Amino acid sequence: MKRKIELLAPGGDIDAIKAAILAGANAIYCGLDKFNARNRAANISFEDLQGILRVAHKHHCEVFLTLNIIIVEQEIPALIALLNKLINTGIDGVIIQDFGMFHLLSKYFKSLKIHASTQLTTHNEGQIKFLSKLTATRVNLCRELNIDEIKALTAVSHNNNVLTEVFVHGSYCISFSGICYMSSVHGGNSGNRGRCSQPCRDRYLTTPAGKQYPLNLKDNSAFFNLRELHDAGVDSLKIEGRIKKFDYVYTVVNTWKKQLLSFINQDKLNTDDSDLYKVFNRDFSNAYLQGDISEDMFIDNPRDHSIQHLSEINNYASEEEKEKDQLALYEEKERLKASVENKINRLSIAKAPLTISISGACGEPLKVVVKTPDTSFVVLSTINLANKGTQALNHEVVLKRLQAINDTEYYIEHLDLTAIQGKLFLPFKELTAIKKRVLFILNGSKEVMEPITVPALKKPKREAITPTLSVLIASPADVALCSETTANIYFQLPNCFKNKTAEFIELFSKNKHLIPWFPSVLIGDDYAAAVDFLQQVPAKQVVTNNTGIAYEACKRGIPWIAGPYLNIANSYSLLALKEHFNCSGSFISNELNKNQIKRINKPEDFNLYYSIYHPIVLMTSRQCLLHKVIGCKKNKMDDTCIQQCEKAASITNLNNTSFVIEKTKSNYYRVYNEMNCLNTEIVTDIPHRFTSFFIDLSNIKTATRPEMDKAGLIKLFKALLNGDPDSEKQLKEMVHPTTNGQYKKGI
Repeated sequence: MKRKIELLAPGGDIDAIKAAILAGANAIYCGLDKFNARNRAANISFEDLQGILRVAHKHHCEVFLTLNIIIVEQEIPALIALLNKLINTGIDGVIIQDFGMFHLLSKYFKSLKIHASTQLTTHNEGQIKFLSKLTATRVNLCRELNIDEIKALTAVSHNNNVLTEVFVHGSYCISFSGICYMSSVHGGNSGNRGRCSQPCRDRYLTTPAGKQYPLNLKDNSAFFNLRELHDAGVDSLKIEGRIKKFDYVYTVVNTWKKQLLSFINQDKLNTDDSDLYKVFNRDFSNAYLQGDISEDMFIDNPRDHSIQHLSEINNYASEEEKEKDQLALYEEKERLKASVENKINRLSIAKAPLTISISGACGEPLKVVVKTPDTSFVVLSTINLANKGTQALNHEVVLKRLQAINDTEYYIEHLDLTAIQGKLFLPFKELTAIKKRVLFILNGSKEVMEPITVPALKKPKREAITPTLSVLIASPADVALCSETTANIYFQLPNCFKNKTAEFIELFSKNKHLIPWFPSVLIGDDYAAAVDFLQQVPAKQVVTNNTGIAYEACKRGIPWIAGPYLNIANSYSLLALKEHFNCSGSFISNELNKNQIKRINKPEDFNLYYSIYHPIVLMTSRQCLLHKVIGCKKNKMDDTCIQQCEKAASITNLNNTSFVIEKTKSNYYRVYNEMNCLNTEIVTDIPHRFTSFFIDLSNIKTATRPEMDKAGLIKLFKALLNGDPDSEKQLKEMVHPTTNGQYKKGI
């Protein structure tokens, strides 16, 4: 007998949730109509949630609520109101991304279990410890990890009382989750707000490699890797698909459930995955899990692969045979859909009805008999009924006092007061106490919590801050700028420098004024190398886009700044970073507009930063993005690809929008916007708020071509910050074309 592993299923709407329950899911993740990262799903209302909880729990299935988006300041009151409703439900966990929400939950709403979303891009042990300190009880690991990396991180997680879950079926993202801004920049549909429009899967002009969907990956399926996942200690197997319909959810969950039961009970894996091909798929790959990142992960068609798969496995001798089998598959799909629909229609998520009968006589306790569909119980008042008082007991008075029961998984179908003998009175306070005891029993012996008041944040003192200029570079050749300017110079460290640690230690030792800037993704040995670097370089300060490095910097007492790709969008996120990790300052997300930024209040003794000029990173991928664009002699990636490859290309979609793909040495593959961001307006729009404005002078070749050298650009930006009235016009003339779209649109 093997240890049990949770099967976690998607629920994008009520029918899909029912299908998952009936197919044998151990847990379901679903979202309400706001605050979740699948706004394209139908989602559910709070009223629906109560009925779903009742039905799911009756079938021994847990329910996790997705609140996994970044929160803007004006949404905080609505979020707190929702959390106050959730604490009195039977919800089994909430899945979140925003650090401000971590702070609110860990400090004020402690009864809600926190699950760290895939949007947090968790891939190293420091990040696990960071999330554990924020009281996460579970973390979703990056889809890009291989089984050895998963095993190592699961061991760290368990040592820190954190469970791990891994996506085992459904869509792959081409980008690391949470740091993809392609949909945000082009169309204002932020993936960090649940609005991703999947431009990566769009059709593009045919590439030199002859492909029209060069960023389109096959779907993930670890169906035959269950033993390895079990041995790695993984606690939960997660199926992707909250925008998928009920028949898809039922088929996939049912197929996986059979695989799990066969493995757990018989130590045997099924070898037939044909049912998974009968519902929507883009063909399947388990390449990330196997550590086999190759060209074979791509498919040049984003549509359903079911019919194509049928042709591939049967090798038809004639078109008639092919059409006959295709028709049979369509008919089978329709039969399955009708069968599942029939099952889910018989499963009601309506709240359970209650009959409440009230009786009593003067001088005796009030007797309240509550009948549910499954059981009944009695509650007695602690004070005897009287023949005088403020307001006599009647249907209206009692129903008003018990009304809160209707906000649970139950509703009062019938209230019977016919057994009350005469005109009797009971203090309102006692009726309220009876209501609480009834709710306690209905809620599984869990006390009803009064609404929690979250103290308003203190507005910071007005400060006459004069912002400085900071410069980000990524080439040792640009270190000479340190001697040409008084601006702070930050150096961008690469994703993969395990073979270059000594080289970078020497660079920073020789150039004491350089400040390290850590990237978003640091996996395995590269994370260990980054920690070693942090240990050996006596940095006066660091900027990090990786929470693992943030954890290590805090532990070592090194002042650290939260980078722009940590997606900071509200005051409570700043408070979380300062109070939990002694953070000294933070960038504000470039996804926010002027009004969204203005509402953010910083903690005392805390600095704010903002990038006003930079190439716009749209996505970062562990996969080679050039395979289907310009091609490569290698079918499979290896360590030398990351360390040595240095190439660039572009792709253009059918709307004639171009994107730059650039691979630099020791970095992962990235897609950049065609034009750089230039935001000079914020300097005067929001004065005296930011400690420093950053400009990124790394050598990324986009369509933006500055008509002066880097030293000249630095002088011009300094003039802008010093209030030179002509500098803004000069910058726009000297640096073009540029965009400022995100600052205008926001999220």
